[in-house]
Amino acid sequence: MKLRFFKKIIKEPSLNLHRINRYSMNIRPRRNRKSIAIRAMVEETKIGSEHLIYPIFLKDGKNIKEEISSLPNNFRWSIDQLIPEVEKCMELGIMTYDLFPAVEEHLKDKTATYSYADENFYLHAIRTLKETFPEIVLMSDVALDPYSSDGHDGLVGLDGRILNDETLPILNKMSIAQAQAGIDIIGPSDMMDGRVGSIREALDLNGYTDVSIMSYTAKYASAFYGPFRDALNSAPKSGDKKTYQMNPANKREALIEAELDFLEGADMMMVKPALCYLDIIQLLKDNFNIPITAYNVSGECAMVYAAAEKGWLNYDLAISEMLLSMRRAGADAILTYFAKDFATLLKK
Repeated sequence: MKLRFFKKIIKEPSLNLHRINRYSMNIRPRRNRKSIAIRAMVEETKIGSEHLIYPIFLKDGKNIKEEISSLPNNFRWSIDQLIPEVEKCMELGIMTYDLFPAVEEHLKDKTATYSYADENFYLHAIRTLKETFPEIVLMSDVALDPYSSDGHDGLVGLDGRILNDETLPILNKMSIAQAQAGIDIIGPSDMMDGRVGSIREALDLNGYTDVSIMSYTAKYASAFYGPFRDALNSAPKSGDKKTYQMNPANKREALIEAELDFLEGADMMMVKPALCYLDIIQLLKDNFNIPITAYNVSGECAMVYAAAEKGWLNYDLAISEMLLSMRRAGADAILTYFAKDFATLLKK
């Protein structure tokens, strides 16, 4: 469509209204907004509960439901309390859950051995959920930080460097243990080079060819992870994660990460965080023909909770607009702490 006349109007504001009406007002975009029914009919982006993945924090024990102070309306759950919660969420249409373990400090060590130990409560929780609700989809997190006494996603060397290749065998053991427990989707969040291919090979060699990998492909070194680290007490004990998580200034680098993950066998790719990286979601969507997901991270959600509590934002409208923006950018699915609240809105 050529818009030369519109450009001329801008350059020559003295053009009279008669000419504008005659030549430009045949096209009135507002006609497609004039009623609820018409707006719904021409709506370009749809979002439903089937697009939501609900991140849930697990804790060992019984009768536990601890609210996370920096992430209101989200809790650390013991498995007995989580089962009725999942049942309620299923009634709202939420069928996919990403599980994160809050591990006691005394169980952590430098090599994250508890991550694949037989007595790991997280693995027992996966089994229990799959036995109770075989129809749900369970996604896991694969990285050392919940289990590491150093709080990093990879092994920490004597000089403080994060050891890439030495981390991969641990990630493989963790992934196999989770697959044995019944996990449907492995989520490598560690950002070690080569981990997708290493995990894919380990899963396949052990007979878990049907277990999917949703790679944290473009995971940025972000300021928006604070409440999550509070929930798991998993902040680094020293240094930061900038040598393995991506630089927020970089966009083209995401294509390198994505191509590697794709070639190594990722079934889906994730962008984390979501709200400040909508351009990255669209970039991956435009360049790869596998599902692209977005992680609406804890800090992004905490901002809305805090502003709504003070009356500065309408909570329902804000979360709807935020999640819609991620779908519009190209996210096929969204991990979000708003999942239950938004699914409740959809039911209404």
